[in-house]
Order: sequence, then C-alpha cells, then structure tokens
Amino acid sequence: MKPEQLSRQLRQGTGRFLGHRRGVVGLSLAAVGSLSVVTLYQMGIIERVPEPPLPYLDADDVDAAPEAYEVLAMPDAVLGIASYALTMSLAGAGGEDRANERPWIPLALAAKVAFDAFEAGRLTLKQWTEHRAFCMWCLLAAGSTFATVPLVVPEARAAVRRLSRGSS
Repeated sequence: MKPEQLSRQLRQGTGRFLGHRRGVVGLSLAAVGSLSVVTLYQMGIIERVPEPPLPYLDADDVDAAPEAYEVLAMPDAVLGIASYALTMSLAGAGGEDRANERPWIPLALAAKVAFDAFEAGRLTLKQWTEHRAFCMWCLLAAGSTFATVPLVVPEARAAVRRLSRGSS
C-alpha cells in the first residue's frame, strides 16, 4: 500500500475496524496524559502530584515507592508512556483491511492490550495491598487500558478467521 493511500484510509476511512482502532489511540493518549503527570512527579519536576483530597488517594506515596523505580532502574510512568506508544503504533499500523492482509498486526495488538490490561489490574491491586491507597492518575490510565480491551476483540477475531481460512 502506498503511503498516500494509507494516509487517506487512516484519516478518512470508514473501514469496519477503524473506529475501534481510533478509540484505542484515543484511550492510549488519555493514559499517556495521566502518566505524564506522574512522570513529572517521579522525575522531580513537580513536588506533589495534583490530586483531589479524597479518601484512599495518595499518589505521592504510591508513585514515590521503591517498586515504582524497579524495572530498568527508571520511573514506571516513563515505561508506561513507552508502552502506550507501542500500543498506538500497533493500532495505527496497516490499512483498513489489515485483518485480511496482515492478520498478525491485529493479533499483536490484541496480545499487547491483554498484557496491558493484566498489568493495569496487577498494579492497581498492588497499590491497594501495599499502600492502602491509590494514585488517581494511575487509576485513570488503568481505566483507559481496560476500555481498550473490547475495542481490539472484533478485529482480532476477524484475523483469526482469516488465518483459519488460509490454513485449510
């Protein structure tokens, strides 16, 4: 596919799964926005995480915890932003009919989103079990992640059907 054609399809197309893919990108950007606030705190750019004074919210405690810096010796919010960039890349890859033309892409996106949803659930549970509090921004990112799950399923099913037809 020529870049001009892909540009037109992604921007103006009405393909069966494009609305879902656009939703994945929008939700991923919402999560990136949330994690950007946490990143500002974890990198010392701001002194406190802005958060309403509600019970069970304590982003400063949760986001400064040692486990938030364990993986690759960097702030976990930075890793989260990189992860959402990969999710958006998979959502944006390929044209309108990629489930038939490149079925591995929607399957990779579905696997990535499943992993993300598992991690979002695990990290949310960990906030409660270890801190008895939550980070509001992390909850917003997790909610965005959970909302992407039903968006990737239809295209992944179509990709599986395409692969099943191709192997018989």
